[in-house]
Amino acid sequence: MLHRTLTLLPAVSLSLLMGAFSTGCSAAAEPVLLKAPREVVWQDFLGVNAHFLWFSPEQYKVQISRLQALGLQWVRVDLHWDRHEPSEGKYRLGELDELVEDMRKQRLKSMLYLVGSAPHITTAPAGSPVPDQYPPRDPNVFAQRMVMLAKRYPSVNAWQIWNEPNLPAFWRPNEDAEGYARLLYPAVKALQKAVPDKPVVMAGMAYYSQMPVKGGLMLEKLGQFGVQNLGAIAAYHPYSQQPESDEPGDNDFILRSQQLNKMLRGAGLPGIWATEWGWSSYAGPKEHQDIIGDEGQADYVLRRLALMSALDYDKAFLFALSDLDSRAGVRDQHYGLLDLQGKPKPVYLALQRFLQITGPRLQPAEAPQLSKIPKGLYGIAWRRADGKNIWLFWASKDSALHLPRVTSAELHDPLSGTQQILKTADGVRPQTAKHLQVLVW
Repeated sequence: MLHRTLTLLPAVSLSLLMGAFSTGCSAAAEPVLLKAPREVVWQDFLGVNAHFLWFSPEQYKVQISRLQALGLQWVRVDLHWDRHEPSEGKYRLGELDELVEDMRKQRLKSMLYLVGSAPHITTAPAGSPVPDQYPPRDPNVFAQRMVMLAKRYPSVNAWQIWNEPNLPAFWRPNEDAEGYARLLYPAVKALQKAVPDKPVVMAGMAYYSQMPVKGGLMLEKLGQFGVQNLGAIAAYHPYSQQPESDEPGDNDFILRSQQLNKMLRGAGLPGIWATEWGWSSYAGPKEHQDIIGDEGQADYVLRRLALMSALDYDKAFLFALSDLDSRAGVRDQHYGLLDLQGKPKPVYLALQRFLQITGPRLQPAEAPQLSKIPKGLYGIAWRRADGKNIWLFWASKDSALHLPRVTSAELHDPLSGTQQILKTADGVRPQTAKHLQVLVW
């Protein structure tokens, strides 16, 4: 089934965040040593965006088996209203029926999101080439369709309402917080009544929910309409040029996610999900994202995953499980853990090694004592299920570390799959690298 080209727009100017966030750029080179607020169970925390309906059942079953080999189970699947109801009351659901049943049989946990207006109800002006990108005339009809899907597919675990409405490309003619609130209210209430045991998730806002035309943060603006009282989970898509930031050394991803998540927790939201994040391994020509290749994708994904695990997200859905074909743009074809044939890319293998090293669950721990903490160091400390200590670390500049209280440890490099045994009576001295390494003792 054909889907429209995926659109991941370039990062909105960081100036839009002024007034909503403090940037903290003066601390750019300072070390960042994080302690997570709670344990992480990878099977519950880490999911993937899966474009299963781009593929035949034979193809997506291979993708599912690769996901399960990682020990993961959560998938986020896109549904386009205009594709599934091309004319009023006439549904095209056969492929979706088969997919949902296959996911149920494979015991995947799924979140489905509905986005785009069906032809009979779009507010698009006559002759618009993108009528689905306008909101529907009647939010209650949208709510009815979501309830119909939720009742038809009781095995689906969560439902998400629209996608990136803070960008004009998903909410024409321009973003409208009040308009999205009008869509959100009836859909949330109808779903909570129809399937009260299933989480309902607000649309994943692009980036930190900046509104490029109107300015400000949509998540903040939605608070003025009381959406924090709906009991729906907040979601956003923290894409950035590098794992830590858009600008080298600024740590703006870390600072802004800390501040936004604190704001959302303080407002009483029941959860915070990052429903998209990732990098493309495309070879060019350049389309907004820097060209980082296969190895760069693997490096960036591991560093970002390490950070997100400690930054008060409840779930994080990597974009994406598989590469896509030429129906997507040049860049958007190459976000996958797997290639088009379902074969593992370097990012898949690196993630697999990382998950094997850390084990299935981690408890927050204190950072190891260092004789000297160099600037540009990033570190997250955990305790593995077997009681061993885990330290995830990297640095913007290579330097030698000294852990005086650790006399024997294993140093793992998930990117290459190599490991070293470190033993020194006065404390091990691992060398930092710009990519993530894992120290185990």
